[in-house]
Amino acid sequence: MSPTIFRAAGYRFFFFSREETRMHVHVVSGDGEAKFWLEPEIELAKNIRLSRQQLKAIEILIEEHNNELTRAWQQHFSS
Repeated sequence: MSPTIFRAAGYRFFFFSREETRMHVHVVSGDGEAKFWLEPEIELAKNIRLSRQQLKAIEILIEEHNNELTRAWQQHFSS
């Protein structure tokens, strides 16, 4: 199961249900995919085929939606 948290600017932001416990988000688009750690700070963990400009745009979206992502993570993984 990989619930979508939100979509923006052609990117899908989601979690995998059975993965590591450190808070993070996966991002996918037609161009590629990435994984960002959300704690202790927002940091790129993995990148497949996304440009630096795309990664920066994604990081800005993560910053803007950080509270939403944190709440969704806590709700999803507390059950």
